[in-house]
Amino acid sequence: MATAYTPEPAGSGLRATVQRFGGKLAGMVMPNIGAFIAWGLITALFIPTGWLPNEDLAELVDPMIKMLLPVLIGYTGGRMVHGQRGAVVGAVATVGIAVGAEQPMFLGAMIIGPLAAYLLKLFDGLVQDRVRTGFEMLVDNFSAGIIGAAMAVVGRAVIGPVMSTVSGWAEDAVGWLVEHDLLPLTSLLVEPAKVLFLNNAVNHGVLTPLGVQQAAEAGKSVLFMIESNPGPGIGVLLAYLFFGPKRLRPSVPAAAIIQFFGGIHEIYFPYILMKPRMILAAIAGGMTGVAIFAATGAGLVASPSPGSIFAYLAQTPRGAGNWFGVYAGLLASAAVSFGVGAALLGFGRLADGERPGDDAGDAAADTEVADAAAEGAAVQDTEVPGTEVKDTGEASTGAASDAGSKATEKDRPTEGTPR
Repeated sequence: MATAYTPEPAGSGLRATVQRFGGKLAGMVMPNIGAFIAWGLITALFIPTGWLPNEDLAELVDPMIKMLLPVLIGYTGGRMVHGQRGAVVGAVATVGIAVGAEQPMFLGAMIIGPLAAYLLKLFDGLVQDRVRTGFEMLVDNFSAGIIGAAMAVVGRAVIGPVMSTVSGWAEDAVGWLVEHDLLPLTSLLVEPAKVLFLNNAVNHGVLTPLGVQQAAEAGKSVLFMIESNPGPGIGVLLAYLFFGPKRLRPSVPAAAIIQFFGGIHEIYFPYILMKPRMILAAIAGGMTGVAIFAATGAGLVASPSPGSIFAYLAQTPRGAGNWFGVYAGLLASAAVSFGVGAALLGFGRLADGERPGDDAGDAAADTEVADAAAEGAAVQDTEVPGTEVKDTGEASTGAASDAGSKATEKDRPTEGTPR
């Protein structure tokens, strides 16, 4: 499946499979990036810690993140599988897992939306050309309604609890690393969990409660900065801005502003889902930041909400050493994330996916060049008139070589003559 954001990878290896999977996730999320931006703006402005706190308008935040955005993802995923009919059943099925969930069910929507559409596609294939004339609309509507309702029930009873269990596992794993003083390694779990939209579960379920205990004793805590650090996210976005696909770059500045200044980290998650290898950039940046925070003894007095640079400024305690540690770690995490992300994007070589397998295609091309060099092949410029082309390949001997050279000279067109 090729999308407007990612080319269709070539090959059947593990890398190509991962790229295809990331392309499908991106295909479900990226078309809805405008809705994410709208939610980010509303959140940054109207929540109690926002720029223009408003209790009435802040009520938009939870329904959008917990219902609207998952339903849009499920709708888009269903449409990718089976057109408009698949989109409808995908949206209906997504409601089943979104209702009553404590955390946003983005990952669940990516599963149940395409699954419901695929089941409808199978049914349509079975009854195709078997429905009597005049009953097509009746069969189409009832089949979509029945499958959509059934999948909504399955999502509510099965998929939703499974996703909640996965979220609980992530919380427990992060808590174990924190308890055993392996803080930099927490990024190995926190950054992937964030990209799967489990950031709030990890932050508010594990890190913030533990951080509050530390802050009560020491007046500050490094745990407030593990998930909320905006450095890795802005580094990934800057890598996309300078070296990412050209058709995607115009969307990056708005996302960067909302992420870094508004503190809405969800805005950069789709960019990593589009190219899963970019999670390595976020992990590297996160580990760098946490290591510097821990080494300098830096910390915040409370959890920055949302995780913007302004919230960091407001929650940083007094003391030059503490300020240095906080912002040195933040800047270093952004720089490392940007550098690793730029390298993973090929410093612009893969900007438009000129080679359909991205890294795999480039590796194959390099292999072909190496093989050609080993065989003695040469790259020649055939457009320069009057230049004698010399054979640098396997040497020819005897009269056959002389005859071949004469034939070549005779057959080569001269300048100004038609070829």
